[in-house]
Amino acid sequence: GGIALSMERMDRIKEVNAEDYVAVVEPGVSTGQLQDAARRKGLFYPPDPASLKDCSIGGNIATNAGGPRCLKYGVTRNYVLGLEVVLADGTVARLGGRTHKNKTGFDLVGLFTGSEGMLGIVTEATLRLLPWPPARAGRSASFADVAKAAAAVQSVLSHGYLPCALEVSDRFTLEAARVHAGAEGVIPPGDAHLLVEIDGQEESVSVESAALAALLRDVGALVVDTATTEEGCARLWNLRRGFSEALKATGFRKLNEDIVVPRGKLVELFEFGAQLGRDYEVPLACFGHAGAGNIHVNLMVENPDDPAVKGRMENALDALFRGVLAMGGSITGEHGVGLAKKRWWSQAVDAGADDLHRRIKRALDPDDLLNPGKFLDQ
Repeated sequence: GGIALSMERMDRIKEVNAEDYVAVVEPGVSTGQLQDAARRKGLFYPPDPASLKDCSIGGNIATNAGGPRCLKYGVTRNYVLGLEVVLADGTVARLGGRTHKNKTGFDLVGLFTGSEGMLGIVTEATLRLLPWPPARAGRSASFADVAKAAAAVQSVLSHGYLPCALEVSDRFTLEAARVHAGAEGVIPPGDAHLLVEIDGQEESVSVESAALAALLRDVGALVVDTATTEEGCARLWNLRRGFSEALKATGFRKLNEDIVVPRGKLVELFEFGAQLGRDYEVPLACFGHAGAGNIHVNLMVENPDDPAVKGRMENALDALFRGVLAMGGSITGEHGVGLAKKRWWSQAVDAGADDLHRRIKRALDPDDLLNPGKFLDQ
């Protein structure tokens, strides 16, 4: 009895302005298309979900999408300067603008960014752009186990480095990637992998890259590879961006949870994940944005339609989210709550926050027309 509203044909890049450092786009533009258009003018749109070739700016805004570069550059919310939105009653509202600072009224742009389509429909976005960094370098390091790789993340940050990306992956993920990528893969030996990327001016990148290589070796890296060109860095990133497809190719059903823990709990999270896998007899594949504490914990299920297996996996998910929340973490870092995490919503927020969400929803969409049935059932 519902309507599916597709914005995919609203796919115009209306403007990329090199003087104001803004882009004006419709919601159906893909993240990759915007990045390419900005790059042609010497500009940079940093948010970079792994699905950047397919995901849309409208979808990124709805979920406040992140990506590997969120450590240094932030997430989608940090780049949304203005929105045109249509409310459930047909009201058209223009929020924010094209200035890089704006404190006129409430932060309505921030309210709609991450609202999962439940407050209004985005029909245009004005986005902040940055100068394109002239140099970048990637360091690919392998470790004996994922706990050592997670500890290396803390070491990099505690030594004063702020990479644009710090990505970690575990043994199951790497083994799947080795099979999927074949001879073309860039996968070093070891049971854990850390990808570090820095960018900036050529001289500073050169100095930092050499220092980071030495630091990674000091903290136990088995192999440290380097890429200093666009092509070389892209080769390293192709490995990272292919993890999800490699895991799907294993034949397991991949239950992907994008949890977040405080940075200081990263090692504890991987230890907790290993115990969870043993307790519920399920392989876990963990990878993601280690610098932000945002790890994709994937339960790899062999017989998902078996009622006994399904029940065990539901219990495993309950235990996962209880453990993450006990660490002071969050049940979602960038995918959103939607339907998939609906049953854990009440554990993730307190009664006051839940009530405030419902008041806002009722004020803007009293008849519950937009994305009904999601985590704010009325």
